Amino acid sequence: MKPDLRVVKQISVVLDEVMSQLNSSASVIQGIPRINEVSSHFEDLMRELLNKTSGLTCDFPKTSQGRLQRSGYPDLELIDQESHRVYYLDPKLYAIGSRDSSFRTFYFEPKIATNKVREDAVHFIVGFEHEKPAADRHWKFTRWDLVDLSHFQVKLKAEFQGSNRDMYRPEAIVATSVK
Repeated sequence: MKPDLRVVKQISVVLDEVMSQLNSSASVIQGIPRINEVSSHFEDLMRELLNKTSGLTCDFPKTSQGRLQRSGYPDLELIDQESHRVYYLDPKLYAIGSRDSSFRTFYFEPKIATNKVREDAVHFIVGFEHEKPAADRHWKFTRWDLVDLSHFQVKLKAEFQGSNRDMYRPEAIVATSVK
């Protein structure tokens, strides 16, 4: 499903404003030492500004059990009131020079209990590039990209996993040491 250009333009205006506000020396993020602690401020401000945009509603998506869960993909659920199309947005912050990194930066595990993807939707990553902060811990964001995940090529990591409780079940133990 191709993203609606009108909505992409509306999102773009909001992303410009997000960068402008969070780059301000008066921004709440200035002085925060770690970039990981900054990302929730992007989510909150994007949500606030998208909700102020005519014809759009934005909220944190809920799990299949109706619970609010901030962690995990996606971070925001945007609904275009005209088309009723759903857009999932997930902001990512990355340092200048790391754009071509091969380290894993996207992770989605489709678990029934914690899955927040519940609609046929357009999936976007919003990448915000930042400079490494100076000694004053002032964050400076230099660009954003809105990425359509329908073009995303992922790697699947299949694994078997279990806890000690799963492994050391009495019926599975075939021998043990003398006490």
